[in-house]
This record gives sequence, C-alpha cells and structure tokens, in this order.
Amino acid sequence: MTSRENHRRPLRTAHLAALKPADTAGSERSRAVTLDAEAPDTGAVVRRLAFDALHDWDLHRLVDDVSLCLSELVGNAVHHAVPDGWQTAAVSGESSGGRKIAVTVRAWPTCLFLEVADEDSTPPMLPAGDLLAGDDPDMPSDALLADNGRGLLIIQSLSDAAWWAPREEGGKSVFCRFDLDDGTASTSPPLPS
Repeated sequence: MTSRENHRRPLRTAHLAALKPADTAGSERSRAVTLDAEAPDTGAVVRRLAFDALHDWDLHRLVDDVSLCLSELVGNAVHHAVPDGWQTAAVSGESSGGRKIAVTVRAWPTCLFLEVADEDSTPPMLPAGDLLAGDDPDMPSDALLADNGRGLLIIQSLSDAAWWAPREEGGKSVFCRFDLDDGTASTSPPLPS
C-alpha cells in the first residue's frame, strides 16, 4: 500500500454521545450552545463562548488554545459534516432543515472538556502516512502537507487528549480535554479582597 492510499486514519473512538448540548450536571461549571452551521457568525459565537467562559472561570491562559480548538472543531463541522440521511432526502425531494452544531464546554477542578457534536456519523480523519515524502526539491513546502486533517493535528497538539464518539441517534461528537495543573490554569493573580 502506498502512502497516498494510506493517507487518512480516524481519530480515536469512544462510546455513544448526544447531539443536544451535553448534560452538564456532573461538571462544576459549564456553557453550551447549539449553532446553525449556515449562520455567518457561527465562528464568532463559539470564540466568544470560549473567551467568556474561560475568563469567568479564571482559566485565562487557556483562552487562545481553547478558542483555536473550538474554532477548528466547529469549522470542521461547518465545512465537512453532511447530516445522516440528507443525501437520501435530497434524492426523494424531502426538505432537511438547517444543519445544527452543538458546542459544550465543561470544567472540573482538574480538567476542561470541549465537545462539538454534529449530525454526520462519518468519523473525523487525521492525515497519516508519509506526509513529507516529496522528491522534488523545488516543490513548495505547502504541497508536502496533507490537504485535510491539519486542524485535527492542531487540536491534538494543543490539548491533552482528543477523541470522538458516535451518537445513538446518528451523528458524532468530537471531544478534547485540557488538564489543569493543581486544579487551576489561571495566570492572573487573585483579586484583593
């Protein structure tokens, strides 16, 4: 098998998950929103959710990494997710309604979880194989990278863990976890009393 034939592999899989914003009763702090994939402000809404939540929870140092991870995950859902059954509905002439993306951010004293759920059960794919196998020295470095999956590589490098789970009613959830040292990720000093 050549590296081109073996260029994609799935992200790790977990158990079934839900599309609606996750049940957050078990976490100490949580924020959740369901987004319209076609809305022009979807990216801005998810970045604002991350910024507000992390500042409210004193997790300031994670704002950039979490915002980037959520942007990549939501971007993947916007650009690649085709809800299960939409192709069948299009052939039969049925209306499908808008695509939905559910985003949940949950925090405990020792970790922060991000979840992005969409209606497409296709597993997220990471690039694999010989990504940098170019023999032409004049080939630009961009041409040596995989066309898809770069965002998932960024997510894996910034977070402490990343995985996905199919949902019982169809679709999937993609997760990533940030471990918090000694229960805090804040670099801001405590406010004086």
